[in-house]
Amino acid sequence: QVQLVESGGGLVQAGGSLRLSCAASGRTFSTYAMGWFRQAPGKEREFVAAIMWSGGSTYYADSVKGRFTISRDNAKNTVHLQMNSLKAEDTAVYYCAADSLYRGWGPRDSRAYGYWGQGTQVAVSS
Repeated sequence: QVQLVESGGGLVQAGGSLRLSCAASGRTFSTYAMGWFRQAPGKEREFVAAIMWSGGSTYYADSVKGRFTISRDNAKNTVHLQMNSLKAEDTAVYYCAADSLYRGWGPRDSRAYGYWGQGTQVAVSS
């Protein structure tokens, strides 16, 4: 069983930065892929970024590429999402997700993840 707790959300002006963190419990963290997804009001949950277990492979949505950076620290069971040059359209609840991807879906697909955090709100004012 894995429990995920996000932190770092808040209100920021457009052009600003935030760093989200996701703390994971469980001894299998280093074997799990980690993803960040977001959901804006009235919209479906969408992929933001993912990082594989070794940290060697990362994936980004086109909308955040070049602005967001995902990283992980397996020694601390933590994954981070550094968000720079924030835009109003980045406003959403951000969720951390984890799994071994054994279901066969790729790391960009929410169906790949069986463990989810409770979410942290990010609001960007224009």
